[in-house]
Amino acid sequence: MGTHTSRAYEQELRDLKARLLAMGARCESLIHMASRAFENLDSALAHEVEESDRTLNIEEMAIDQMTVRILALRQPVGRDLRFLVTALKVVTDLERIGDEAVNVAERTVELAAHPPIANLQPKLAEMADAASRMVRMALDSFVEEDANMARRVLREDDAVDALYGELLRMSMQFIRSQPERVEDGMRIASCAKYLERIADHATNIAEMVIYMVSGDDVRHFVSRSSSS
Repeated sequence: MGTHTSRAYEQELRDLKARLLAMGARCESLIHMASRAFENLDSALAHEVEESDRTLNIEEMAIDQMTVRILALRQPVGRDLRFLVTALKVVTDLERIGDEAVNVAERTVELAAHPPIANLQPKLAEMADAASRMVRMALDSFVEEDANMARRVLREDDAVDALYGELLRMSMQFIRSQPERVEDGMRIASCAKYLERIADHATNIAEMVIYMVSGDDVRHFVSRSSSS
């Protein structure tokens, strides 16, 4: 962030970054909780995810208000302005990551009433870990203002997409082998889609970090697989 003569202003920016990081940490925790709940078909833990997301929604509104207030009162320019614009977009993506974790938890509650699907549950946990790593790396790139790290997040998205494709194929194979459990197979496929969306939100954050640091908008012009 750019220098500024006002210590109060600098403190406001530090406080905003700290709140965003705390919200990001809660998002990571929700992903891990939802993944564990799914892997163990733990309905109680799945319900905890749903409860925790309510706090995340409240935090999103508070950070939005904080950011808009700084924009209105301080009228920042240059890199500080890009940081605040990025903050508004990052908080939206974090809130949506929480929503996707809740979606996984809701499907888990439905699946818990049926026998486990041994080969699919570990694969989904693997995908959840990969998506969570992307969120962590995106947030680290935001904190450290590191565009190179952000570009690595874009490349990681390809691996998550590959896992998503693999899980879809496995889900369809399960449905063909056990047609009486077609709904369970579709629930697994839905969970994979929710995790793929989490990875997409991490990618959004990384793209905004690149904008914040360099001023370059890479959302539509840079191939994620070829970014360096």
